[in-house]
Amino acid sequence: MPETALTRHVLYVEDDRINIVLMEEVFRRLPGWSLDCVEDGAQALHALRECRPDLLLIDMNLPDMNGLELLARLRTETPHAELLPCVALSADALPEQIAGALAAGFMAYWLKPIDVVQLAQALHELGTTEQ
Repeated sequence: MPETALTRHVLYVEDDRINIVLMEEVFRRLPGWSLDCVEDGAQALHALRECRPDLLLIDMNLPDMNGLELLARLRTETPHAELLPCVALSADALPEQIAGALAAGFMAYWLKPIDVVQLAQALHELGTTEQ
């Protein structure tokens, strides 16, 4: 899909190759959105110094840090990311895990496997509220 001035960018932080491939397939079908993927927190922090995505999707269990630590670090180490919308992704459905992520500043907590309809609806809502 060719990028236009209206293309919104998502950075997906995920270490599981299968989840990355699934998300890439989903985004191929979403007009107006592009996806970049990195596999750990350090790569995410580096990428955020170079780009300004419209949304950050963060797996909560990364090889080098958990999602809560990554969120805290990106908020302090990357000034332009202070207000960046961030969504936690995890297979962990414990209420205290979800509550902790939301209290830490994630705007949402999506359970894996990802509900593709929920993802498309959330992106649509984000796209229409930021225009």
